[in-house]
Amino acid sequence: MPTAARVIAALCLAALAWLVSDMVKPLFEEGKTFGNFNLINAVVGFLVGWQVVGARAGRGMGAAINNGLTGGVVMLFWALLLHSSYKMFQVSMRGRYDGAFEAAAAAFQIMFEFATLIATPLIITTLVVGSALSGLFAEYTSRRAS
Repeated sequence: MPTAARVIAALCLAALAWLVSDMVKPLFEEGKTFGNFNLINAVVGFLVGWQVVGARAGRGMGAAINNGLTGGVVMLFWALLLHSSYKMFQVSMRGRYDGAFEAAAAAFQIMFEFATLIATPLIITTLVVGSALSGLFAEYTSRRAS
């Protein structure tokens, strides 16, 4: 059911995903084309904000921070999984994997490589502070709208 808290949480995490996506781009090799990278991550952030953070709003300030942090971790996980699966699919189309299990394992290996690449203090701090603020904004909205 749509609520104001869900909308605010979704918009906050989508904006955070877009911001972090712009911060991540310089970490990759020069000349890499990103296509709809920001948009895909913003959609993931929107969906996670709607389902995870917004659905749990209204339980208090401590829970709001925890919900926001949980939403940030879930958003990061799904974005990494989505992009690593796409990269694995590109590599598998070149016939580099012997079977489905090897391809699936490679997706998680690529996911780990992406995670270590973007694990910089600035990005981690931005994710932590932004997701905690998203939870607090959703909580504030939940209190004001009810």
